[in-house]
Amino acid sequence: MRVLEFGYDRIMTVTSRRPATKGLVAILLSLIAAIVVVDMARVDMTRVESLPPLPEPVTNNAVVSVTAQGREFLISFAGLGPEKDHDDVHARTFVLDSDDAEWREAAPVPGGVGRLAATAVAVGELAYVFGGYTVAEDGTEASTRWVHAFDPLSGEFTERASMPVPVDDAIAVVYQDRYIYLISGWHDFGNVNLVQQYDVMTDTWSQATPTPGRAVFGHAGGIVANTVVYCDGVAIEPHEDRQRDFVASPECFLGIIDEGESRRIDWRAIKPHPGKPRYRMAAAGSIEDGAVIFIGGSENPYNYDGMGYNGAASSPAEDALLFQVETGSWQQIDVSGSGTMDHRGLVMFEGGWVTVGGMVDDQQVTDDVNTYAFD
Repeated sequence: MRVLEFGYDRIMTVTSRRPATKGLVAILLSLIAAIVVVDMARVDMTRVESLPPLPEPVTNNAVVSVTAQGREFLISFAGLGPEKDHDDVHARTFVLDSDDAEWREAAPVPGGVGRLAATAVAVGELAYVFGGYTVAEDGTEASTRWVHAFDPLSGEFTERASMPVPVDDAIAVVYQDRYIYLISGWHDFGNVNLVQQYDVMTDTWSQATPTPGRAVFGHAGGIVANTVVYCDGVAIEPHEDRQRDFVASPECFLGIIDEGESRRIDWRAIKPHPGKPRYRMAAAGSIEDGAVIFIGGSENPYNYDGMGYNGAASSPAEDALLFQVETGSWQQIDVSGSGTMDHRGLVMFEGGWVTVGGMVDDQQVTDDVNTYAFD
């Protein structure tokens, strides 16, 4: 489509103007594309169902935590119910308040229709919800361009500037408590390699440096300071004599955001993590650990009902992965308990990393709210 071509050309023009800022971190990371150490030491992580379960099972929901006026809020936006069909796609909003540890249902995500694979992040005391896709009764899917800010104190949504290119199953990271980057994702009929930057202060969009690898959806990642890391997801594989396939992508990339020009990202390939690529992991960057954490997901990419594109039922991975940004090393993490998949985020809440809902064994939609902590 013309809009995609314009977006890509605009990005390439911007990135050709001046060299990226270089610093100690950039120099260290320049080695990662060639040499990445897999730290063979195993790290243990404990999964605890320490928080109240959701009011109902939900998966493929956008998840975020927000701190406002000294209170922490855990929020689930939209998603899919336990029957996993068209009628179970919804726009419900569930909010857990740390003051009383109770879930309450707030107003639905605006738009008048349920959606899947939306993305949410927090900036300041607001949560921002981006996109997602709708599912018609005949199975037709359409990406949505809506963007809304949600105030957990008032329970109200405010519409913000729409995405230039609507995407779903993208990842979102926040830089300088101002800029939100939507990285790759699916747009109506195919993946896009765009990195769309939203400025919460001006309510405007810009195009940042596009991703260098194959465009993907259902990937996972996070940000540490000005360094973005993302991995895996699903790419499109074309054929000469038949329709395209959806295939797991083993690619991982690291991007350094230029401190002087936030639209400029120095993307670098890094070695894949141990094991097979995964789909819809829960992931986030940890400043404290200097790392990006990836939990669960599935090694068999699937449609929204949990059945693989290859026709086989998908199952969740039981362990986690950790990428150390400074050293460029991967660690596998043993996680107690059963695995989960179909996540749209990993968030920090009351001192622990949390997943909200998702799917467990046999593609069952769960209401579990799990907290993870390193042993």
